[in-house]
Amino acid sequence: MAHEHAPVLTLPFGSGDHSEGPADAAVTLVEYGDYECPHCGMAYPIIKEVQRRMGKQLRFVFRNFPIPDNHPHAIHAAEAAEAAGAQDRFWPMHDVLYEHQQKLRDRDLVEHAQALGLDAERFQRELVAHVHLPRVQEDVTSGVESGVRGTPTFFINGVKYAESWDADTLTESLTLAAHKTRRK
Repeated sequence: MAHEHAPVLTLPFGSGDHSEGPADAAVTLVEYGDYECPHCGMAYPIIKEVQRRMGKQLRFVFRNFPIPDNHPHAIHAAEAAEAAGAQDRFWPMHDVLYEHQQKLRDRDLVEHAQALGLDAERFQRELVAHVHLPRVQEDVTSGVESGVRGTPTFFINGVKYAESWDADTLTESLTLAAHKTRRK
């Protein structure tokens, strides 16, 4: 008889992912997020707090999961984050996008790039040409294959997390996962 298990990441996290924290951290938290999603916007400062609490025990990975039916600017915002990433500024752009969720129109994205000191012409060229759309689509495909249906969706050490994502509950779950990893 088959047991029901929480969905797992079909695409393991790796060097191609955007991550903060040590590669050998005891626990990895993966978020599938949408820059225009209000729930992801609420999760953003919570993740920052959890990262602060966990320190070097935690690696945080972000994958794009824009939901354009609900969020018309989400795909371009994800492309903007990837374009910034091509200039080694993914995380600063990620943060700006969540801190300014009401400013995700194309001209806003270019202003964000300029404020971050990016090559704005290259950034705008890549955005217009959808240079980074395949990367965004790869993230979406891996999310769908991993059971992601909405945002934010989290995975702890590759297993879908279904509990509350308030800072205390999430930190507790990550700490437990870190202890399990260390005992192996």
